[in-house]
Amino acid sequence: MSAWIERVDGLGRFLTSNIEYTLRIFLMVYLSLRATILDKAQGFRTIVGVIAAQVYFTGWQALPIISALALATGSVLVLQGLGNLTLLGGSEMIGSLLLVTLSREAGPLLVALVVVARSGTAVASEVGNMRANREIEALESMGINPLSFIVFPRILGGVISVLCLAFYFNLIGILGGFFLTKPLHDMPFSFFMDSLSKAFTMDDVFIFLLKNSFSGMIIFVVCCYQGLSVKKSPHEVPQVTTQAVVNSIIYVTVFNLTVTAFFYMSKLKSMGVL
Repeated sequence: MSAWIERVDGLGRFLTSNIEYTLRIFLMVYLSLRATILDKAQGFRTIVGVIAAQVYFTGWQALPIISALALATGSVLVLQGLGNLTLLGGSEMIGSLLLVTLSREAGPLLVALVVVARSGTAVASEVGNMRANREIEALESMGINPLSFIVFPRILGGVISVLCLAFYFNLIGILGGFFLTKPLHDMPFSFFMDSLSKAFTMDDVFIFLLKNSFSGMIIFVVCCYQGLSVKKSPHEVPQVTTQAVVNSIIYVTVFNLTVTAFFYMSKLKSMGVL
C-alpha cells in the first residue's frame, strides 16, 4: 500500500512541477512583450537589429539542412504514395496524402527539431553565458530590461524564422520531391498540381500557422528561460542547454500531437462519427 502512495505522491509532484514550469513559460512571454512596449531604454532600432540577427542565424543559415531534409522527405513520400496509390487505383489522392503527411504533420515537427538542434542550443548557451558572466546584470545597471533586449527579439525572430522555414520545407518537399523522383514515375506535372489544388483547404493554412508559430515561440521561450536560470557558475551552462533541448522537444511534440488530435476529433464530430 505504501508503494502505491509513494507512486501517487511522485506523480502529483511531477504534474505540479510541470504545470508550474508551463506557467512560468507563459509568464515570461507576457513580461517580455510588456517590457518591449513599455521600456524605451534600448531603442526600437536596437531591438530590430537583434531580431534581424536572430532571423539570419535561425532562418537563412538553416536553409541548406532544411533543403536536404525536405528533398529527402518529399521524395520518399512521393515515391511511396505513388507506388501504393497507383496499385489501389487512387493516384489522384497523392495531393491529399502530401498535404496531410508533409504540411500538417511531418513538416512542423521536423523543422522544429532542426531549429532546436541548431538555434535552441545556441540561444540557451548564449543567454546562460551572459548570465554567468554578469552581462545581464550590466544591462540592468544601464536601465535596459533583459526581457525586452534579450528574450523578446529572440522569440519574435524565432517565430518568423520557423514560419519561413516551414513554408520553404513544404515547397521544396512537395515540388522538389516530385521533380527529383520524376524519372521513376510517369505522372504529369499538371495532374500532380491539380491533385494538390483540389486537396488544399483553409484548414491547412490554419494548422500551418498554428503549429509553426507556437512551435517557434515554445522553442525560444524555453531556451531563454533555461539560459536565464543559470546562477553564477559557467559549469551550469551545458546542463541548462541540455535541459532546454529536452524540454523544447517535449513541449513541441506534445503541442503538435494535441493540435492534431483536436483537429481530427472535430472532423469526426462534424461527420457524425463521434
